[in-house]
Amino acid sequence: MRYFQEKAETMPVSEIRKMQSEKLVKQVRHVYDHVEPYRRKMDAAGVKPEDIHGVEDLHRLPFVSKDDLREEYPKGFLAVPQRDCVRIQSTSGTTGRRVVAFYTQHDVDLWEECCARAIVAAGGTPDDVVQVAYGYGLFTGGAGLNGGSHKVGCLTLPMSSGNTDRQIQFMMDLGATFLCCTPSYAAYLAESMKERGIAPEQNPLKAGIFGAEPWTEEMRQAIEKSLGIKAYDIYGLTETSGPGVAFECQAQQGMHINEDHFIAEIIDPKTGEVLPEGSKGELVFTSLDKEAFPLLRYRTKDICILSRQKCSCGRSFIRMTKPMGRSDDMLIIRGVNVFPSQIETVLLKEGYTPNYQIVVDRVNNSDTFDILVEMDEEMFGDTVSAITGREKALVAAMRSMLGIGPAVHLVAPHSIERSEGKAVRVVDKRKLISEAKWLTK
Repeated sequence: MRYFQEKAETMPVSEIRKMQSEKLVKQVRHVYDHVEPYRRKMDAAGVKPEDIHGVEDLHRLPFVSKDDLREEYPKGFLAVPQRDCVRIQSTSGTTGRRVVAFYTQHDVDLWEECCARAIVAAGGTPDDVVQVAYGYGLFTGGAGLNGGSHKVGCLTLPMSSGNTDRQIQFMMDLGATFLCCTPSYAAYLAESMKERGIAPEQNPLKAGIFGAEPWTEEMRQAIEKSLGIKAYDIYGLTETSGPGVAFECQAQQGMHINEDHFIAEIIDPKTGEVLPEGSKGELVFTSLDKEAFPLLRYRTKDICILSRQKCSCGRSFIRMTKPMGRSDDMLIIRGVNVFPSQIETVLLKEGYTPNYQIVVDRVNNSDTFDILVEMDEEMFGDTVSAITGREKALVAAMRSMLGIGPAVHLVAPHSIERSEGKAVRVVDKRKLISEAKWLTK
């Protein structure tokens, strides 16, 4: 069994807890002294840094949510002088207000080491060629796995997303052994290679590290068969650094959380009560080492289960299941976070009524994204060409807001079913929830 940082990854649980306590005390002081919005939260909760002596006191600290970060856009949660930062990454914004995460060089180095651990856990060595087909730019996927590949010492192909012909050409010509991208794009690459007559045994790939969107165990098996590889999961959030917060090992029974850098909790999403190990609830993270953008008790809204059952890989870090849902209305479509409120913002700005429905499905392992939008009586009387022009304009406006282009369908007035209760804005036909069978082994 290989590790990128064996001492850290196999540390006894008692030492993990001791390290977390020491780091937490320092981080709480750092955040209280330098992040004014969080200082207000602590003062309102009646908690001072000197009240926190270790992880046993973590529950006393207030939560931070994505809404808090948006309200303080862009620099409200910045904990160091801007001159000490070397990079930003960003999420999409619901109403134009994005979450901007800042990084010092120290933060970048730790993030890349976490991604390096993921590559090595999947069997990567300096002899491998890593093809990074996640998007680059503000999205964290490309940057994280690119840096992690460098840390391991692999030859890195910084392909970014799209341009499938070039992806396949470089994969074959340069002998890529690892593929890093969204699972849906991995499935699409497999289909494209089959169309070109490239059989699974003819490509040089041996493993893939896939994340940024939900995927099932069935989809994993389909990808493994169609590409002739082992497919590994990876988890992360821009707010906590990016991919590499947790990663799957070769046992493929849950993702190990890098506990020397993050504390994970499971809470009841309604009450905020901390739940015992093995309970299904909302995942909460505390960043222990981040300098520029350290978040304490950040509510991810992802629903999962944590387990500290011994893993055959020898790593002692606690494991998390794949996210099993959300405690809010966010959708993840083709790796992009989409909120219904973003769509409402566009529709109202463009002069439409807020009568719409989002329909998401998964066809041939690729997400489909349709938005039905009701026209008013005046629009409904337009010519077919005029309505087609309106649909194209809405697609462009949605793409600008979301970073992803849906198929927009303008439909007749009153054709979307009304509800006496809460409007059914989202119809998600994907089967994304997999049972966490590894918990019972």
